[in-house]
Amino acid sequence: MTAMLQFRRLRARALPALFLALAAACSGERSRAPAPDLILRNGLVYSLAWPEPSTDGRPSAEAPYDAGSGWHHDAAAVAVRDGRIVFVGSDSGALALAGPDTRVIDLAGQIVLPGLVDAHTHIAELGQSLDRVNLTGVATEAEAVERIVARAAQTPKGEWILGYGWDEGAWANRYPDKRLLSARVPDHPVILRSLHGFAAWANQRALTLARITRTTPVPAGGEIRTDASGEPTGLVLNRAVPLLDDAVPIPSPAQRDAQVLRALHVMAAAGYTGVHEAGVAPDVMDSFERLAARDSLPLRVYAMLSARDSALIRRWIARGPFTSANGTLTVRAVKAYYDGALGSRGAQLLADYADRPGHRGVSGGAYGFDQRLVADAMSAGFQVGIHAIGDAGNRATLDFIDSVTRATPRARGLRHRVEHAQVVSPPDIARFAALGVVASVQPPHAVEDKGWAETRVGAERVGGAYAWRTLRRAGAALVFSSDLPGSDWSPFYGLHSAITRQDTSGAPAGGWYPAQRMTPEEAVRGYTVWSANAGFDERDAGTIAVGKRADLTVLNVDPFRADGAALLRGAVVLTLSRGRVTFQR
Repeated sequence: MTAMLQFRRLRARALPALFLALAAACSGERSRAPAPDLILRNGLVYSLAWPEPSTDGRPSAEAPYDAGSGWHHDAAAVAVRDGRIVFVGSDSGALALAGPDTRVIDLAGQIVLPGLVDAHTHIAELGQSLDRVNLTGVATEAEAVERIVARAAQTPKGEWILGYGWDEGAWANRYPDKRLLSARVPDHPVILRSLHGFAAWANQRALTLARITRTTPVPAGGEIRTDASGEPTGLVLNRAVPLLDDAVPIPSPAQRDAQVLRALHVMAAAGYTGVHEAGVAPDVMDSFERLAARDSLPLRVYAMLSARDSALIRRWIARGPFTSANGTLTVRAVKAYYDGALGSRGAQLLADYADRPGHRGVSGGAYGFDQRLVADAMSAGFQVGIHAIGDAGNRATLDFIDSVTRATPRARGLRHRVEHAQVVSPPDIARFAALGVVASVQPPHAVEDKGWAETRVGAERVGGAYAWRTLRRAGAALVFSSDLPGSDWSPFYGLHSAITRQDTSGAPAGGWYPAQRMTPEEAVRGYTVWSANAGFDERDAGTIAVGKRADLTVLNVDPFRADGAALLRGAVVLTLSRGRVTFQR
């Protein structure tokens, strides 16, 4: 980028503040605009206020980029007043606005991005998981049981022990059962949720409390594994998982509030200024509303109500979309499930699983998808985000959205989303753009699933799996997220996954199906500009510009310029939500 072009951009971003200063000088000192509350100076600011890259990832001609030297920041300072950005530009321009009470933070050359947003989270589960036994990365049943034995030694007899994180995809051909867990931990009910929540493993005491026996009806779209004699083995899949979940006592309102707050502060420390909470249950929704009313939410929550609770959805259809007075809580979306997960072979495929002939997964009404309920929510003005993993599940979901929007004008233009869009048949790729449907994808899933995904779907279908570039080229809108707590929510991990399609060890060389990689700009936009669009927040967030909400994330590594290894070593320096410092290293 030439020096003249950079000067023009800085000048354009400084003009609003310059006009304010000139107006104050002309009308007298008493009418001068109030001084900023906060100034961030001496930073490398990427405003992202320039036009989108091409669908092949080429930066716009107006981007702060040139082929010779790569990416450059387009501002050095940001000034904030009353939770809004009032200046973006040079240090001298920002400092000229300062008053005696203005707080000035010298960033010492750190990187400033628009506030990062994780567009598919399970905050309540994260809050609970912080107290659960972490089984992420555990390779064997025996190792997992040893961790539970250690927790049991510190837990009063009779109290529940909950764990999460064993990989239902990697373990799919050797699922555990209750025998060892029951023998080693007989005095505590134990439930161990899988990495992505589509399987659960329990000991006999938990099965007894959940009243799961050989005569328990199997829920549609679920599976209760049994032994040769017909007795439950302790392993449940897909829509049978709630049979165990529902046996665990619901936290009190105070406990739930504490869990939610703890998880949100963890997210603020990870650099996030907002989350899209996918599948909010009634007690969690109550918690969000209580915390918003007290102005206690440290970041913005975009709540997607769980369509698995029809009474909850009917109440909100009658109430209508809602945003709290302070803007920290928005309720205008519904989360539904069309099929299961690929790892547990619950995703609905158009043809048989490559590693299980005769099996194509579960979906639709058999998986608890209530078409009438979801259609009524869309007709009432709610965006829907529909979980769809398999190519058959994605096709049916697109068909459903198409049918509802054709029949109901009010349901159109609501940026409906397919959550995960993991395996998509080539003829359906272009339909995302044609229908205005957002592909809500999780870059970590590709690098976590790469060890077994092709085994599930075969070499031909894997070409349409985790196919971010193919979706982009077809004109589809994307948004990125972690799907926490099933995947690590570090933004550095998410950006690294999107840019390299490699795991944290750097494997495979060049990336897994590298043609689907995102550029650094696209990866950053996936957590900023594109998340703002997916949550109808683009007027107030997504870019760093005068008048927008002061949601900013400061990093010690430049994602536009860093290589993969350096990106993984990055750290969050400062998180600013609505002009408030919610985390500072």
